[in-house]
Amino acid sequence: MSIRTLGLATLLTIALPAVAHDYKAGELSIDHPWSRELPVDLPGGAAYFSIHNHGSQPDRLLSVSTPRAHKADLHFQAAGSSPADMKDMGAVEIPAHGEVAFKPGGNHVMLSGVEHPLKAGEHFPMTLQFEKAGKVEVEVEVKQADALTAH
Repeated sequence: MSIRTLGLATLLTIALPAVAHDYKAGELSIDHPWSRELPVDLPGGAAYFSIHNHGSQPDRLLSVSTPRAHKADLHFQAAGSSPADMKDMGAVEIPAHGEVAFKPGGNHVMLSGVEHPLKAGEHFPMTLQFEKAGKVEVEVEVKQADALTAH
């Protein structure tokens, strides 16, 4: 292998994880995990993504973990309700040939005990544990807070 080929292979190995936004595990696909940049004084946050089940059997998301937070829980917030009305979901059913979205104001992963603020442009690992598909390691992209959420 030439030095040029080796250099290109090394560059691709470094660059690909930074641009990967879709992950596969068995019949499941996890699309674009992301989080919002946080103000310095907030010790928590949330992570969002979509899970698509392309199979003929349901699966369940049992738990989520990340070294970026002391605790990561699956939460539900009904549309139009206040953040105080959030509920711990335990496990989340992913129906056969269905989809479950984790998004602001709805299902989300609550990150508690974040020691350092989430900053736009950074990425952090998160592990999703499914009943059938097993563990899936994803990279969460931290996005800049938009003007609407700042007010």
